[in-house]
Amino acid sequence: MPALALELEVARRIARQAGDILLQVYATDFSVTDKAGGAGPVTLADERANAFIVGELRKAFPADGVVAEENEDASDAKRFERCWYVDPLDGTQEFVNRNGEFAIHIGLAVEGRAALGVVYRAVGDVLYSGVVGEQGYVEDPQGRRALRVSDVAEPSALRLVVSRSHRSKTTDAVVQRLGITRETESGSVGLKCGLLAEARCDLYVHVSDKSYRWDNCAPEAVIRSAGGVLTDLAGTPYRYDGSELQNHRGLLACNAAAFDKVLPVASQVAREAGLLK
Repeated sequence: MPALALELEVARRIARQAGDILLQVYATDFSVTDKAGGAGPVTLADERANAFIVGELRKAFPADGVVAEENEDASDAKRFERCWYVDPLDGTQEFVNRNGEFAIHIGLAVEGRAALGVVYRAVGDVLYSGVVGEQGYVEDPQGRRALRVSDVAEPSALRLVVSRSHRSKTTDAVVQRLGITRETESGSVGLKCGLLAEARCDLYVHVSDKSYRWDNCAPEAVIRSAGGVLTDLAGTPYRYDGSELQNHRGLLACNAAAFDKVLPVASQVAREAGLLK
C-alpha cells in the first residue's frame, strides 16, 4: 500500500462532504461579515465546513494535530509531529462573488513538511490530490488523470495565473521583467496550483504577506506530486511546524523547468516591496 493511502482516502471523502456543505450555503441568500482586524470576509459556509472538517479529522486521526483557519487555537502545529492544515473555504471573496472559484484545502504536514494535500472545487466537482514523492491526480466529471507540470523553461513563454480579486502592482513588476504576455485569472491558491499541476498554467507569484500556512500546505503537496515547486519568494520551502503561520515572504509556485530563472526576478521584486530583507 502506498504511503499515507488511508490519510489520502479519508481527506478526499471529507473534502467532498464539506463541499456539499459549502454548496448548501452557496444556494441561499447568505450573509457576509468581516473578520476582526481586516482579515477578510467570512460566511456561515466557512464556519460550518470548518467545524465539520476538523471534527472528522479528529475522529479519524485522534493522535494528529489540526490547525484550521476558523479555529483560534493553532497550538497543535507546535505539539504534534503530524498536523493537518485546513482551509475550509479558500477564496471566500469568490464565494461571495458567486463565480465558483473557491476550494477546500486539507493538507497534512509530517515533521514540519507538507506531505499530503487535497484541494476540492465543489462547483464543477474537481478534486486534486497528491502525496509528496508519489504521482498526484485530478478527478472531475470527465474522469481521473495524472498530474504533471509543464516543461516550459523560457520565462517569456510562461503562462501566469493571477488572483481574480487581489491583483497587485508587484505582480505587474514580475510580469514586465520576465516578459510574460499570457495570463489566466483564478480565485483560490489551491485552484491556481491545480492549474499548474495540470500544466494549464506555469507560474503563480504572490508578492504579499497576506496568506497563511493553511492556504498553501495542501496546494504544495499537490503541485509537488505533479513535479512542480512551491516556496517562499526567497526560494525557501515553508515549514509547517508552528514556528510561524503567516506567509511573511509571499509565495512562488512554478514548474521545475523555469524555477531557477524566475526565482531571482521574483526575489528582487519581493525585496523592493519590503517582503525580503
